Amino acid sequence: MYPEFNKVNAFLGQANSLLEGDRTMKDIFQSYQRNKNNVAVEYINDRGKIKNYKYKKLIKNVYNDAAIINELLHGENKGQPIILKAANSPRWVELFWAILMAGYKPLLIDAKTSKENTINLINQAKGAAIISDDMYQYPIKKLDVEIITEEKAHDNFAPEWENEVIFCSSGTTGDVKMMVFNGENLVHQICASINMPQETKDIMYPNIMGKLKILAMIPFHHIFGFVAVFLWYTFYGKTLVFPASNTPGDLQYICQRTGVTHIYSVPLLWDSTAKSLFRKASMSGQDKVDLLNKMIAFNTGKMDKNEAGLAASSIAKIKVQNAMFGSRVRYCISGGGFLSTETLNTINGIGYNLYDGYGMTELGVTSVELSPDVNIRLLGSIGRPLNGVEYKILPGGELAVKSPITHIREIIGGKEQDAQLDEEGFYHTGDIAEVDERGEYYLRGRIKDVIVNADGENIFPDELEIYFKDLPHVSHLSILGVKKKNSQDEDVCLILELDNQATDANIEEIKKLVKGIKLPHNVKIGNIYLAKGKLPLSNNMKVRRFVIKKAIEENNGEYLPIEKKNESSSKVEFSPDVTKKILEPMRDLFAKVLILPKFKIADDAHWINDLGGDSMSYVELVKEVQEYFNIEFKEETLGVMASINDFTQEVARIKKIR
Repeated sequence: MYPEFNKVNAFLGQANSLLEGDRTMKDIFQSYQRNKNNVAVEYINDRGKIKNYKYKKLIKNVYNDAAIINELLHGENKGQPIILKAANSPRWVELFWAILMAGYKPLLIDAKTSKENTINLINQAKGAAIISDDMYQYPIKKLDVEIITEEKAHDNFAPEWENEVIFCSSGTTGDVKMMVFNGENLVHQICASINMPQETKDIMYPNIMGKLKILAMIPFHHIFGFVAVFLWYTFYGKTLVFPASNTPGDLQYICQRTGVTHIYSVPLLWDSTAKSLFRKASMSGQDKVDLLNKMIAFNTGKMDKNEAGLAASSIAKIKVQNAMFGSRVRYCISGGGFLSTETLNTINGIGYNLYDGYGMTELGVTSVELSPDVNIRLLGSIGRPLNGVEYKILPGGELAVKSPITHIREIIGGKEQDAQLDEEGFYHTGDIAEVDERGEYYLRGRIKDVIVNADGENIFPDELEIYFKDLPHVSHLSILGVKKKNSQDEDVCLILELDNQATDANIEEIKKLVKGIKLPHNVKIGNIYLAKGKLPLSNNMKVRRFVIKKAIEENNGEYLPIEKKNESSSKVEFSPDVTKKILEPMRDLFAKVLILPKFKIADDAHWINDLGGDSMSYVELVKEVQEYFNIEFKEETLGVMASINDFTQEVARIKKIR
């Protein structure tokens, strides 16, 4: 083993100290003292300056926050959950530890969760308080992030550590499923990495081998972000870099400015990055596209140096990287959803070593491909089980996992129960997997009805169906995922069985009603299908989704798609004033974000259906438009506006220009 591997091996071996202790959350936090002089967080302030502070300040802030939480709650209801509803930030890190130190269980939820769904979670979790910076009031005590920040604690606070953390696996309507992890689970999660130096020296290494800065973009309420970014890298004293937002522009800007070395994200980011690479190249001409293709072919071993020519030079590679996330990026992981072979090839081909991994809310992170061999990475393996984790393929192909990381309890509908394991201690994942002769695992699909979108978020059909229960002339309905053509990604589709009185006019009415229904932020109905006959029902009168899914994907004619029409406004006549002041600049903004020439963007073209945009680039568009016109869109308009015409009409209304 080379000296560098020995250094990495010794560095990761520090995790063994956790196994020798009480294996608690307190033990994990106290390890921060070992790295108190390392930079803990980095960000760019409102003035464009890079700011950071060290672990010793973070530790001090945690103590102060814990004391304030204790004072504000009068030391009552210890051991109950405190809901942490906040976006990623240095304050999130401090508040998470402060909740535990004050003697409460952090219940981690999405900062974008609606008031109604938050209250549902509070009731089912029996929360003692909520920490949030939103505008809502709740039936329990609310601790505003700003108030906790401004308060100064008294000196007589004595920590009373809690040892459990709660995650939400499902959405937040109806009975919610929550997973409880304790300190021992999360200690084993950190220690799962101990054997990594046998394969790589790049995923984690001591400071003597260079700076390590990881982009903190994946929400920490998500198990992937919590484990793979927050928990693991702070234990080893590395720097979390927080972007201003998750728009592609802000992510690239902060990576370039701060020298980010590690980027872990969901497939959507990598797909968006691959797409924008080729769009930028095409804007500069076919020669640039050819150069990019040669570079990818050379760096993935499909073309030799002589064939690649200039594309094989390190200068060409650095130039491409500097236009994306910078040239210091050393390690990338995709998790939380299916990663296409094409994207994997493109990102690795520009010199960003992108690996695929696997985990679940119930299990934590249990494997990641680690091979430095690009040919192995391109196979799309999720790697081998990490230290202490055991995989088994059940009859029928389902992946089962046995691990000390697996959650200890579940809370469903407010009632607690043990984790659902089989008699051998394995958790049945519902994912179909295969293993090759090298012991590498590959995911091939899902048994469950859960749909995983490109953001890596779980979409639960039962919860979505509630939104459509009042549609007229509908006898039965179902929500399910249908594979897109030439892709493993799935569209969220609505299947309808209509009564005998339904007319064409009724169908048009249903289409309009479906379009007007406001769904959760991560969901879009890809298509609506009408059943020729009755929907297949099981003995308990539930729709058999897998039967419908198979029929649609085989195109057997039993389910007919309602013909898609452009969902944007069609021909719209604007006044000369609106055209000059809003429409023309709007076209420029669309072209900038999409990286497309203006002549290719029709005013009524749909952002996703026609222009190939996605949810990440949409967020960037909204930001650009709001900044350019100095306005702020109402929440209910976001996602509804989809074309230049749509945005122009809304801006004209806000600015009162006719």
